[in-house]
Amino acid sequence: MSLPDGEIDEGVPRLARSAWANPAVFLVTGFGSGYLAPAPGTWGSLVALAIWWLLLAELSWQWQLAVVAATVLLGTATTHYVNRRFRVHDDPRIVIDEFAGLWLALLGAPATPLGAAVGFLLFRALDIAKVWPASWADRRVSGAIGVMLDDLLAGGLALAVLQLAYRLFGWHASGATP
Repeated sequence: MSLPDGEIDEGVPRLARSAWANPAVFLVTGFGSGYLAPAPGTWGSLVALAIWWLLLAELSWQWQLAVVAATVLLGTATTHYVNRRFRVHDDPRIVIDEFAGLWLALLGAPATPLGAAVGFLLFRALDIAKVWPASWADRRVSGAIGVMLDDLLAGGLALAVLQLAYRLFGWHASGATP
């Protein structure tokens, strides 16, 4: 079970700063953003948001979904490697799961500052609160799959809420209202 964002159990092995030189660690720590304190998950999500804004926001939802799927596959495999190589488990510095979860939440979101901000805030709130089923995954699923799954579930919940809001309030992917 992971600790709230930013809290580190000193009795559990964690990724040392020197591990950052390893390309796999560099990737799973969100290009090093997971080493920022406090709240490494939030820092990682902010880097993911910047990448979404610069590279993904204008892509079709199908391409965005393909990027999410690729991130999940790469993130799971790389997290598994890092967990075994450095003898860590669900280290809070591993934030590749935030990338995948946030990008899932923003799937088809309007490429506007408001769309990005609402998606980011909703994802972070659901990720931190560990609303069911994310809480179940956080407690019951171990290893790299567990690291990724709770954030994907939070991202999926955020996606559902955002898409419902877009339809109820007429907020279209273009950012325009009818």
